[in-house]
Amino acid sequence: MKIDDIDLCASYWTVSGATYPGAPSEVSPFPLKDRAEVSGRVGWRGMGFVMADMEASLARYGLPTIRRIFSDNGIRHVELEFLVDWHLDGELRLASERMYDRMLEIGAELGVKKIKLGGGVFETGAPDLAAMRDALAGICERAAPLGIDIVIEFLPFASIDSIDRGLALFDGLGTTNGGLLVDTWHVQRGGMTAKDIRKMPPELLRAVELDDAGAEVLGTLFNDSTHYRRLCGEGAIDIPAQIQAILDVGYRGYWGVELISAAHRHLPLELAAQRAFDTTMQQFKAVDLPAD
Repeated sequence: MKIDDIDLCASYWTVSGATYPGAPSEVSPFPLKDRAEVSGRVGWRGMGFVMADMEASLARYGLPTIRRIFSDNGIRHVELEFLVDWHLDGELRLASERMYDRMLEIGAELGVKKIKLGGGVFETGAPDLAAMRDALAGICERAAPLGIDIVIEFLPFASIDSIDRGLALFDGLGTTNGGLLVDTWHVQRGGMTAKDIRKMPPELLRAVELDDAGAEVLGTLFNDSTHYRRLCGEGAIDIPAQIQAILDVGYRGYWGVELISAAHRHLPLELAAQRAFDTTMQQFKAVDLPAD
């Protein structure tokens, strides 16, 4: 592997501009076409989307035009997020199922590679693994014929808050397209290190997001996550050490970059895309890339 073989994916918030998780509107003020053109020009080979933004873009352009925009700008990897409440009952579960139906519909048309899920977001205590495993098996089964990976993002403000709990969720489940998303911020803020990454079986390390964090948590973990993430190499996380562990486990997919930052989101689009790309690629220069 050479550094030119590294494909970076601009996870949604990295190039979405002045919006953030839980904002009054999560739709980017930058049109999808502009984001794709800038991303492709900078060197990104993938893009992520929250469903509100994707639906707004579909209403504006339509599926054929969006497919052409991605193709024209070298965007090979597309991912959707963020499915929650999939293990619950009642209206929350029904709303989650409706969103998932739509994700699969869009995913089939756009060649989506990954759908990101949260496990028990804002739930305290131990996760209800029985309910989660039952729901997750069906979710993975439906996505498998479309070639879509289902990835659980463990979060320090969720009941699936660690690699260990994420692995327990998949233990013996028997899915062929399900696994965990390792985000360097969540590893650090969850009290884990590269050592924890190294115990993951390769078939369950299905996605990666790179981003940095300050030395101290500002406010709640969710507040810190939503407004104060940092560009790779500009915080307290040993990003190369985590990248090395991920590579050593055997991960060979594309690399997401998720900048959720009050300062970053107000930059001009091209500057935001370029800074995130350059600082992330710099991290790979301190890594021993595998021969394969």
